[in-house]
Amino acid sequence: MGATGSKLEKALGDQFPEGERYFGLENFGNTCYCNSVLQALYFCVPFREQLLEYYANNKGPPEAEENLLTCLAELFSQISSQRKKTGVIAPRRFVQRVRKQNELFRGYMHQDAHEFLNFLLNELVDILEKESHGAKSSAATSPEKVSNGTCNGHANDVKEEPLVTWVHKNFQGILTNETRCLRCETVTARDETFFDLSLDIEQNSSITSCLKNFSSTETLNAEDKFFCDKCCSLQEAQKRMKIKKPPHILVIHLKRFKYMEQLGRYKKLSYRVVFPLELKLSNTTENTDSEYSLFAVVVHVGSGPNHGHYVSLVKSHNHWLFFDDENAEIIDESAVQTFFGSAQEYSSNTDHGYILFYESLAASKS
Repeated sequence: MGATGSKLEKALGDQFPEGERYFGLENFGNTCYCNSVLQALYFCVPFREQLLEYYANNKGPPEAEENLLTCLAELFSQISSQRKKTGVIAPRRFVQRVRKQNELFRGYMHQDAHEFLNFLLNELVDILEKESHGAKSSAATSPEKVSNGTCNGHANDVKEEPLVTWVHKNFQGILTNETRCLRCETVTARDETFFDLSLDIEQNSSITSCLKNFSSTETLNAEDKFFCDKCCSLQEAQKRMKIKKPPHILVIHLKRFKYMEQLGRYKKLSYRVVFPLELKLSNTTENTDSEYSLFAVVVHVGSGPNHGHYVSLVKSHNHWLFFDDENAEIIDESAVQTFFGSAQEYSSNTDHGYILFYESLAASKS
């Protein structure tokens, strides 16, 4: 394994980034879904920095109770503090904690990387919120607050603003669901938060066209009529979803697994969907383009949903790297386009981009 590490070091030579570490992750029986997401998150630099800061400030005694957040923070700290620049690390404690926490990931079956990412981010938020409430009740300190969000907690009938953790600050965006009554023209808007956008895909399309479809206007009529509060009756209406507040880190999940009624099972869509290295997000309510740069891709390898493999591509200090469990190698930027998908239904190429991670250029400059 040392050979792979030294090969990567040789390939980068004196261009090896100061203080950076490139470590493969050992597979504990079909844990590639977990390894690929961990690599994407490790190279999400603002997230990594805040997690390491959390670790430095919250190092408990050895007997302190561990949770998913402490296990992840410990793993990232272990990687970043290695003496060697490259190598392999076994994320044993983290994987054990995931399996203990959620029975879905307990077996050795092929799991879904998107489900795992969702579970992980939501779990981290839950832990941070519990810690904040615990600190608040014991020391009566007030946590940092923000005015947006869709759910408000209540304490003694006093409305409490939802806590915004550093996980929210990185990944949370706000969607607004606008419905316009076609009789009285009243627009009803409902906000909802998101950590990622799940997009329907079509053959020979692009992320830009998928985002346009996501925000396209849909007419509600016949059985789908909308109850208009102003008209006090069911009316035909038009609805559309727009991005009200784009996140710092935009995570896009391509819906490559579709349930086929006639087959009675899920099928993988190998469609070619072009994802650019630089993305302009134009379906925002402000009608101002938000610019993003691609820094990680979780790739599903295989022809079906219930078997296969996950690998990841990450961008670090202007170099692209390919992580496949224990293995890490440098790749050319042009190789990223080989993961767009297949223009023909039956193709020997089964390596398809599944989860895309973009960082806001405005956020990275600031």
